[in-house]
Amino acid sequence: MNDVSRIRQDTTTALLLDAAHRGAAYLDGLRERAVRPAPDAVAELARLDAALPDAGCPPATVLADLDRFVSPATMATAGPRFFGFVIGGSLPAALAANWLAGAWDQNAAIDGVTPGVARVEAVALRWLLDVLGLPATTQGAFVTGATMANFTALAAARQTVLARAGWDVAADGLTGAPPVDVYVGDEAHPTLVKSLSLLGFGRRRLVSLAVDGQGRVRADRLPSFGRCSIVCLQAGNINTGAFDPFEQICAQAHDAGAWVHVDGAFGLWAQASPRLAHLSRGVDLADSWATDAHKWLNVPYDSGLAFVREPGRLPGAMAISAEYLPPPGAARNPCDFTPELSRRARGVEVWAALRSLGRLGVAELVERSCRQALRFATALAAAGCEILNDVVLNQVLVSFGSPDETRRVIAAIQEDGTCWCGGTVWQGRSAMRISVCSWATTDADVESSIVAILRAAGRC
Repeated sequence: MNDVSRIRQDTTTALLLDAAHRGAAYLDGLRERAVRPAPDAVAELARLDAALPDAGCPPATVLADLDRFVSPATMATAGPRFFGFVIGGSLPAALAANWLAGAWDQNAAIDGVTPGVARVEAVALRWLLDVLGLPATTQGAFVTGATMANFTALAAARQTVLARAGWDVAADGLTGAPPVDVYVGDEAHPTLVKSLSLLGFGRRRLVSLAVDGQGRVRADRLPSFGRCSIVCLQAGNINTGAFDPFEQICAQAHDAGAWVHVDGAFGLWAQASPRLAHLSRGVDLADSWATDAHKWLNVPYDSGLAFVREPGRLPGAMAISAEYLPPPGAARNPCDFTPELSRRARGVEVWAALRSLGRLGVAELVERSCRQALRFATALAAAGCEILNDVVLNQVLVSFGSPDETRRVIAAIQEDGTCWCGGTVWQGRSAMRISVCSWATTDADVESSIVAILRAAGRC
């Protein structure tokens, strides 16, 4: 090795060690700091907004500046008391695997080029089918998040239902295609609607399905589905955590020849728990599913998962070929299952999370979060707050009185910094939403957060 190469290697090693030390120090400090960033830390970000210099600066300075200005201005979503959205932080094994995969810098597209990460992803997908209780025939894909997971699975749905009607959407596009009827629940998540829009199913053409007081699609008020139809259901309402009645709806939809898709961004993980799997009974009867590993599996952003039951349907909608790409072989090429050709090896940290937790560990993580959510609901209700939903999963909706009073309490909680909860409007009621899904959240964190919430409510 020449002197220049040695200097470069030594510099890189020192820089990576510095990043590891800074990252570890950041994580170690999360329990002590306020969850929200302080206003003065956010104001300091303005110092980064300078003109691009002509000359570069040492990498160590670049890293130091990021840590100095950005670390204090982050929301502590990786910590134990962020309950504003379904964000679980990162398991230690998953975070470390993410860093290692970053060093590998593999384009997880083609098995023959990057076999290491391609094979790891294949194993991770097999483990996911096991944990989530999906049919063994199911094929899956690693994408960015639930939006693209819904998009990917629904692209397979679109291609399939149109093929049944004699139309090749991959070759002929949508112009002149037979109409596809798309049904969504009245409380479908907006990312599902966005995914459908990207696929050419305009928002005004979607058919709404009536829901009950918990946001579940009412099986007793279903329309007549047709063969060229896609029925979109939900595992885990984003506000209440409720599940649609999959068995009844799948039976009616399949009798008509329709495709059933399930948006299970976080609720699909109930399948991992023997105690909670009854909530999602019949979800395995669907034709496709979408979920997030960066929610309840607690891997780093971003890591969405798309699944399609029938072999060949997903690559039929996603496969790619070009003269410069190696020809397909016996091994699975990840790029034939995802919208992207080039992408990072998201499956590495999923494999690491599953390997570190095991089947029982995944179940315990989900069950503990749900138990802690119920503790929030029980304590707040006992103190006179109104709980608006049946707390069946990890979501709690709390009202503190009028909409204005509820908003003021939420603002006070966020300013206090002990925990961070967000607001929502659910079936006409303003509410604070508590989402529990982090491996790092202890019972003590829940109790201290309850005290802070009640303190804020008392002040307001």
